[in-house]
Amino acid sequence: MRHYISLLLFAALLCVGSSVQAQDASWPRVVTTSDGATVTLYQPTPESFVGDKLKMRTAVSIKLKSTDAPKFGAIWAEAKMQTDRTTRMVTLESITITDVKFPGENDQAKITKFKALLETEIPKWDYPISLDKLLASVEEENKIQDANLKNDPPIIYYRKEPTLLVNFDGAPRVQKDEQMNMERVVNTPILIIKAPEDSKFYLYSGLWYMASDVKGTWSQASKLPSSIESISKQVKEQELKTQKENGATPPAATPSKIITSEKPAELIQSKGEAKFTAIDKTKLLYMSNSDDDIFMEITSQKYYILLSGRWYSSDKLEGPWSFVAADKLPSDFAMIPEGSAKDGILASVAGTSAAREAVMDAQVPQTAAIDIATAKCTVSYDGEPKFEKIDGTSLELAMNTSSTVMRTGQTYYALDKGIWFKSASAKGPWAVADKRPEDVDNIPPSSSAYNAKYAYIYEVTPTTVYVGYTPGYTGTYVYGPTVVYGTGYYYYPWYGAYYYPRPYTYGYGMAYNPYYGWGMHVAFHIGFH
Repeated sequence: MRHYISLLLFAALLCVGSSVQAQDASWPRVVTTSDGATVTLYQPTPESFVGDKLKMRTAVSIKLKSTDAPKFGAIWAEAKMQTDRTTRMVTLESITITDVKFPGENDQAKITKFKALLETEIPKWDYPISLDKLLASVEEENKIQDANLKNDPPIIYYRKEPTLLVNFDGAPRVQKDEQMNMERVVNTPILIIKAPEDSKFYLYSGLWYMASDVKGTWSQASKLPSSIESISKQVKEQELKTQKENGATPPAATPSKIITSEKPAELIQSKGEAKFTAIDKTKLLYMSNSDDDIFMEITSQKYYILLSGRWYSSDKLEGPWSFVAADKLPSDFAMIPEGSAKDGILASVAGTSAAREAVMDAQVPQTAAIDIATAKCTVSYDGEPKFEKIDGTSLELAMNTSSTVMRTGQTYYALDKGIWFKSASAKGPWAVADKRPEDVDNIPPSSSAYNAKYAYIYEVTPTTVYVGYTPGYTGTYVYGPTVVYGTGYYYYPWYGAYYYPRPYTYGYGMAYNPYYGWGMHVAFHIGFH
């Protein structure tokens, strides 16, 4: 088995120059061993070719028995190459499997054994590759690695007292909520209701606040109208239920000032006047009386903050703020000790092991076996389907639905929970697709459907389609040497009889955790169940 797998990997790596092509009939490569195990290697991607070192990655699946469902993962390899610049050909000299990742597999003994399995008995074939094709593949990969994400800073507020930022998705929209049987502001994650008794607005965030104008001045409500009292009771019952289920006891609500924004905005806060604490072995200070990632670099006297995986700097906490690439940070950021109070930000600092792990995790697929006969997809539109062209592609995107629906020619594709479906009609019926739209990899980040390019179809049988997605589908993008959340673009929502929001980047305090991925740390309440 070792010999067959090694031959497979070796052949795949030598053919890496052809990966610049969108489709290659020779992929995936499959080998079945004498003991019934099957290893499938998907089209590899070169990452760099510097000196005589070629680095690459590829998705892989393993089936120990023909009746097993395949287990998907990713492999990273480093090959030492010999280059003949006269003939412009390169040949493989040796190969090392640097990393292997399978979702949910933490047994290092198994991983080490699998790496050794892939490296063993690789034959010393004289099998040349075109240097020009290899360089073109590397260049293409560098172009498409989320290089066109947007990094302009959002509106950034700094406050010293308890404050709640209410983000509206454009101008506030008041619509009837059928579940509540009342009007509420639909385009914000915060619960804001218009009371029929006095036509005033009531906002809930642990405490109730009132304002005559949703964009005006808010004050804590001393008394609630009967309609709001009824809703408040249900909201608090739901909160208690959630707390019991999670086994958590949140702190008592503190009266807050409220600011609103119709544009993407973030709020950074200190509990009173800013207090800073030194970080050992660095020239950095961090704000110790804040839940946000706020730093000062002593030498330059500049402040640095981390928002959605992106760094911004300013001479003042009040701004203005400017984007700083992760590999342009002061060198002391990479020296923050692991185990210290702020080691969580190391995943967003170029050159750290935490950043490398985060990038690798962003390239490992989450997979599922989909039963073709039973998989269902339902798409609802606000009126008749309306499509708009996706720039740079042959695709059109449906605008008046919460689903991702694309049209190419006379075929429609819907992407639901990472599963591709297709139909001859925008309204269905939908059947599980055996391939993705051909132009999906060319969708630019300026399109709200950008994440669709990270949902894949790996393998198809008469009864089952094996699908998967990398974290790009859920908003985690590799941007140079680190990962960020969101594309940085603002996507206009659909407003009609219904409100359909689009993917966001800012406004929810998205922060990366090496163990759990992205999480939000702002008030978030859209209603009750």
